[in-house]
Amino acid sequence: MNHSRRQFLGQLGFASAGLGLVSMDTLMAAKFSFDISLAEFSFASELFSGKMTNMDFPARAKNDYDITILEYVSGFFNNKQKDQAYLNELKKRCDDLGMKNHLIMVDGENLTALDDAARMKAVEAHYPWVDAAKFLGCSAIRVNLGDAMAMLSGKKEEGTPAQLATAAVDGYGKLLEYAGKAGLNVIVENHFGVSTDPDWLVGVMKQLKAPNKGLLPDFGNFCAERSKPETLDIKGFMATKCVKEHDKYDGVRKMMPYARGISAKTHQFDANGNDPETDFIKIFKIIKDSGWNNGIVGIEYEGGLMREMGGDTTKPTNDEGIRQTKALLEKVLEELG
Repeated sequence: MNHSRRQFLGQLGFASAGLGLVSMDTLMAAKFSFDISLAEFSFASELFSGKMTNMDFPARAKNDYDITILEYVSGFFNNKQKDQAYLNELKKRCDDLGMKNHLIMVDGENLTALDDAARMKAVEAHYPWVDAAKFLGCSAIRVNLGDAMAMLSGKKEEGTPAQLATAAVDGYGKLLEYAGKAGLNVIVENHFGVSTDPDWLVGVMKQLKAPNKGLLPDFGNFCAERSKPETLDIKGFMATKCVKEHDKYDGVRKMMPYARGISAKTHQFDANGNDPETDFIKIFKIIKDSGWNNGIVGIEYEGGLMREMGGDTTKPTNDEGIRQTKALLEKVLEELG
């Protein structure tokens, strides 16, 4: 028996004898763990094509994958975020299935617009999503800081990083105030343009005192610059290549002090079920070492969209990709937990 094992067993003995060196609660709390949620975008190809609707999402997650924590995408609500009858029906389906609504990923108007009026309009456009998320029992909405449309069209954002940070502190800050009154968090994902820079995101966080602020590190969204798409549609964007990228491992490490969740982005898998783009054990060691624990990690599989709408048949189907990502996360828990 090695020294560390003997020491551990000795501590267990003291705890069980009530002698107080290490309590069982403390030992259990030290175990690295997280819950697994499912991001609705994993079904993007089916949702875009009409083979599936937002209403189908809760049952698919529960019945097909035994996942009971949900992350919605605003675009798949089809502008019904203010439709109380629609929200009532969605909540009833979730309640009947015993589901937990975690967050809504809101892809809305630009919160970092340099024009004051446009920025305020964007803030107010997010209010109904805060209200809908609150009604559904979510703990947060996820927002973007940056011009998504500029990124998708291959254009550069208007303004310098410093100017955009000032605008973000104002626009995001105002939204935090509104959401705070509802007891809801508003978290930012590294997603488009300047928000792919973890240092920029952390700089914004440091300027805000709101307790409901936070980040959602996404393993696949550190690309700072892509090639220009040949066509302005999903297929055209998926055919672009990343030409400048921030280091994802360093990026996640920097974002973790503000993390209120993790987005485990995947596109494909090797023969051993590992992600060739992201070393999951390495990145989750960074997450574990940050002290983050007992949170929620979302499966966000994008390979199915690349397969069905981008024509890349080397990528697994939505169903296969979700299952393989879940298995990979369970492997992480087994090795690091």
